Amino acid sequence: MKVFNLRCARDHVFEGWFASEEAYSEQRARALVECPLCGDHEVVRLPSAPRLNLSGAREEKPGPVVQSPDAPSLEAMWMKAVQHVLQNTEDVGARFSEEARRIHYGEVERRGIRGEATPQQREALAEEGIEVMQMPMPKALEGGGGKVH
Repeated sequence: MKVFNLRCARDHVFEGWFASEEAYSEQRARALVECPLCGDHEVVRLPSAPRLNLSGAREEKPGPVVQSPDAPSLEAMWMKAVQHVLQNTEDVGARFSEEARRIHYGEVERRGIRGEATPQQREALAEEGIEVMQMPMPKALEGGGGKVH
């Protein structure tokens, strides 16, 4: 089993596990390797430092290192936040701006929504005092969309 550090074109870094280096190359050539966060297929393998056996080299004293087993990684915390958003909001798709205004002006019941908005639409909403947040949605969590919401 080979474990490679990979990076997509959007600079998301992740691990990939493959049966061999050839399996990685074959899957990448067939666009089967994709970023688990954004679904990008433009993935490159990051260089890894080889383990060098330098016998006779001066040994350095190890410095203090701390890792809390209870501290979740930043990626894990982000994924939990994304899952929370997906479970507690309604996907209104391209109607996002319209629906956000209806909620803001009290035309419909207040609720959490998510959807798609252009930069111009987000700017117009901000000018009206409607707060929205852009959040990339991992393709793996939202049925293949992988779009920025």
